[in-house]
Amino acid sequence: MTIQKFVRAYKIFVGYTKAMATRTKKQRTRIEDIRRVELIEAAHRIFLRDGLKGLTTTRICHEAGMSQGILTYYFKDKDQVLFEMVRYANRVLMDAVVINLRQAETRWERLTAIVDGNFPEEKFERSMANAWVSFYAEAAHNPRYARLQELFYKRLRSNIGSALSPLWSREEIDHFVRGFAAMLDGFWLRRGHSDEAISHLEARALLVEYSEKMLGAAMVSKLKRLQLQAA
Repeated sequence: MTIQKFVRAYKIFVGYTKAMATRTKKQRTRIEDIRRVELIEAAHRIFLRDGLKGLTTTRICHEAGMSQGILTYYFKDKDQVLFEMVRYANRVLMDAVVINLRQAETRWERLTAIVDGNFPEEKFERSMANAWVSFYAEAAHNPRYARLQELFYKRLRSNIGSALSPLWSREEIDHFVRGFAAMLDGFWLRRGHSDEAISHLEARALLVEYSEKMLGAAMVSKLKRLQLQAA
């Protein structure tokens, strides 16, 4: 074999091994991503059943069908998987809002879409409500959870602002959002702890009624007339 043929064969070999290494690395990364998602989803199922207090490393691994202790291989610690789980749970709820917002044609429909998205029939039930109550309690002294809670309120403010501005001033919108958010939290709290369960339809009706009274008949009428693309 000539030197040139040897060099060419070596380059082909090196290229092949690099490609194999790259594929192996991608496969390994893909598997790790899948395992992380499985652990997060397992934590979410436990969260819905038992709240944050029921989440232990052993229970999460068992729920995911994995060996005990594997969680720390894919995550820094239990707090990290809990943080990612809360983000996931929050995203599940926010997805319902996004779907409704995309279907809205007027500014009023956009506002009621936010109401509907926060009370999905299949998710507005006692175990989920209690799970979120446990999260709110933990957020009072956990800075990472508090940041997630703050992010939720910012997104709520942004969504409502997209329906009401520039018809209302920033101060007026902020005042409206504070009341809106307080009622929203209150309905979820009542759903979890009251013997007289409030339905998603009743919660929706009360929050829409609050919105109508706070905005006033003239503003509601204007919002119903204003098409989003023309506003």
